[in-house]
Amino acid sequence: MPRGNPSPKLTITVDPDVHQGILAEALKEGVSLSAWMTEAARDALKIRAGLAAVAEWEKEHGAFTPEELNGARRRVREQLRTPRRVRRPA
Repeated sequence: MPRGNPSPKLTITVDPDVHQGILAEALKEGVSLSAWMTEAARDALKIRAGLAAVAEWEKEHGAFTPEELNGARRRVREQLRTPRRVRRPA
């Protein structure tokens, strides 16, 4: 019986161009393919949760104004200029 909380394994299929991009990015960031895919999936889950939270907020309070949306876009652009930090095992 394995100790701790072992990570489950997944078998996935991706398009060849996506596969090459994933390999290149993982290599560039100096992480394993598994670590890169885990971080990408974690990011996607955060984005989906954020979009759901925004939809819920707008349902209760009304749609964001154009000024609010433009401010949010500026903040996102600024954050995207900052290199992404990949979690590395301790």
